Amino acid sequence: MQQTVQERVPEVTGVLSVVSLALVFGAVGGYVPDGLLPRVDSLLSAIPHLNAVISLTAIVTILYGVSAIRNGNLSRHKQAMLASTALFAGFLVLYLYRVSLEGPSSFDGPATIRNFIYLPLLGIHILLAVVCIPFVYYALLLAGTHPIEQLPKTAHPWAGKIAASLWIISFALGFIVYLMLYILF
Repeated sequence: MQQTVQERVPEVTGVLSVVSLALVFGAVGGYVPDGLLPRVDSLLSAIPHLNAVISLTAIVTILYGVSAIRNGNLSRHKQAMLASTALFAGFLVLYLYRVSLEGPSSFDGPATIRNFIYLPLLGIHILLAVVCIPFVYYALLLAGTHPIEQLPKTAHPWAGKIAASLWIISFALGFIVYLMLYILF
């Protein structure tokens, strides 16, 4: 199986990216059948705050992983990037659960701030999150299917740099969106 995936990393990346984005856009678009998910109101109200903590923690683990690889510490880099991936997966599960049951959050602040600050930030956050997905999968699949000594000779270093950069910016913008939705307004 590993050999098959190793030979088809771009194709597997494409399939995983399409499936992931279909799940997100399906949930946001309201295509999850009613009654499919149990409704836990206490969890639903906690999710934005949990996801804010997850986002900040993921920024730290990504930066730690980047620092580790720059210092040649492959073991810590791997641990940090796997932790970042787990944090992202947890974030995504919580987000999909909430948006499936309640739909996207609405901005209750002033229209001027909504139109000229909130919506552009949200748009850039969403765009970077979408663009980031294939790079993250590609870097992870390369790392998971190649011996560690071969990784510098693959596209893993450049894909990882792009993924980490986009990931950090997207998480940071997501946190700003959270502040605007749940703290400031």
